[in-house]
Amino acid sequence: MKPSRDISRLIEIMAALRTPGTGCPWDLEQNFATIAPYTLEEAYEVADAIAHGDLDHLRDELGDLLLQVVYHARMAEEEGRFDFGDVVESITGKMVRRHPHVFADAEGNTADHVKGMWERIKAEEKAERGEPPKQGALAGVPVALPALTRALKLQNKAGQVGFDWNDPRAVLAKIREEADEIEAELDAGKRVEAAAEVGDLLFAVVNLARHLGADPEGVLRATNVKFERRFASIERALAERGKTPSEATLAEMDALWDEAKRAEKSGN
Repeated sequence: MKPSRDISRLIEIMAALRTPGTGCPWDLEQNFATIAPYTLEEAYEVADAIAHGDLDHLRDELGDLLLQVVYHARMAEEEGRFDFGDVVESITGKMVRRHPHVFADAEGNTADHVKGMWERIKAEEKAERGEPPKQGALAGVPVALPALTRALKLQNKAGQVGFDWNDPRAVLAKIREEADEIEAELDAGKRVEAAAEVGDLLFAVVNLARHLGADPEGVLRATNVKFERRFASIERALAERGKTPSEATLAEMDALWDEAKRAEKSGN
């Protein structure tokens, strides 16, 4: 086996890994359930490479994610359900059907128009397959989604039927209300109850991000990167003083944090 730009080589490699007797013992033990966590992990690593602007890393991570698709397709083929070619045929057919403004004569002048058309065609496809309509306005949001993303989708669905605020300031007031409830629980010495209220606070913050047109998962990911960058600056500054963070005081680290923040804002 040699590296190749042809997808068929990757399919051949996966078939070899899954061949009883001559394949890889670890790969042969896997099933859909055991591989699913790796599929999610590889998707996150793709997002991480994008967040860091590392295109070389992105190339490698996209390969890892593609391997996951090939892996699942191979296991399905072994069960006589479908193969990789069926996966490709399914998605190409779907993309053609759901883009009539590109591949047919439908109009799609704006992104909002296209999004609405996509959802309508998607619903028509489900009806043609005989799938019963989902019950309830919030139906159809996958439970396995990251919590912030799932909260956003639930709020979007609720908003579509009118259960929503009209002003971001109203959401901000809700955030303050939730924060006050946490403080009240802490004042009463009820830490467990306070922790439960944190979930309500996070849900309200997601709603504010939605009203501001921001993806909560994306903005939190950016903040995580910013925190890593500034904390690394603290570590470098302390190292110049012959210290580690565990040897410094909180006040000292806080002052260095402010310095790092000022340096970023000044462009240094």
